[in-house]
Amino acid sequence: MTALSLPPFVRLGGGALDELPAALRQAGLRAPFIITDRFMAASGVLERVHALLSADGIEVRAFTDTVPDPTVACVGAALAMLREGAHDCVIGLGGGSPIDTAKMVAVLAVHDTTPARLKAPFVQDAPGLPIIAIPTTAGTGSEATRVTVITDEATDEKMLCMGAAYQPRIAIVDYELTLSMPARLTADTGIDALTHALEAYVSRRASPFTDALALTAMKRIWTHLPTCCVEPGNREARAAVMEGAFEAGMAFSNASVALVHGMSRPIGAHFHVAHGLSNAMLLPEITAWSLSGAPGRYAECARAMGVVGADVSDAAAGEALVAALRARNAELGVPSPQSFGLDAARWDNLLPLMADQALASGSPAHNPRVPTAAEIVDLYRRVWA
Repeated sequence: MTALSLPPFVRLGGGALDELPAALRQAGLRAPFIITDRFMAASGVLERVHALLSADGIEVRAFTDTVPDPTVACVGAALAMLREGAHDCVIGLGGGSPIDTAKMVAVLAVHDTTPARLKAPFVQDAPGLPIIAIPTTAGTGSEATRVTVITDEATDEKMLCMGAAYQPRIAIVDYELTLSMPARLTADTGIDALTHALEAYVSRRASPFTDALALTAMKRIWTHLPTCCVEPGNREARAAVMEGAFEAGMAFSNASVALVHGMSRPIGAHFHVAHGLSNAMLLPEITAWSLSGAPGRYAECARAMGVVGADVSDAAAGEALVAALRARNAELGVPSPQSFGLDAARWDNLLPLMADQALASGSPAHNPRVPTAAEIVDLYRRVWA
């Protein structure tokens, strides 16, 4: 049996944001609390959402101080503001950080607990407030997932929290909100989405349903991401990558991510590297190491992405996939941890802890080839340069 978790109400395509009031009515919601960041507040996007809701007779209150890699303190501040009013749902507006913050706030608004108590392997299925996700980047897939990641700033641990409570009730997936994304953010979030799709396909928890989503997502993202980076106003490319990111989110939410994500979170927590960029740093080498665990699956990824034709052997297709991932990183200017300027001594000293944290997240257990802590340390060393 396969258990699936998907957002029940979705608005997908250019101009979908205009459907927010109708989507709220469809879901029986009338008193949202918005969680976003200062960029969204300054860019005019929050003002647009405010105007849409006000025109429908909905009063708006917004918390605008979310931070990258949302912290326990940030969640607490947003929760305190929510409790000052009477709200029946939480809107996450922005990239993955505002949406992840909104997910945790929605749960804590109903349940007397803490993010630390909710981290994996605990599963939070009992619902909190309904969540509305409005992504403005094409990458995290958080609008489709039943997970959130909150950083414990006291320990520099990125805590993976999972369960049906984090599944958005409404997803507003409007590629027009991504047209102003800069090239670096476009590349990093796009590779994040590609990683979601690839890891969902090779995951030990994959199913025919998630396979279909993952393969389609890989094809869209691989084909159109470079165009988005050099032609930011290309609507066809932006639409394809946004849809691919949504498909990848649905795929990995139901099949799980794997070793790349397990190793990525400690890099973000300890060195404050953006999540998509740390995934991109890891993806080629981790794929190369993992090939032997599922050569046929990795070969199908290469074929779906158009890296090789249908007649190429699995072994050759897997090697071609790794070569293509390395070439794409070079094309999009993805640095190594070393060239990004991370502190070499601190990196080396933290490797045992980072390996333990990667394993504790649970994601590496779904990888086709499951590593030991010592093997993860070795992989971090390979990725360094």
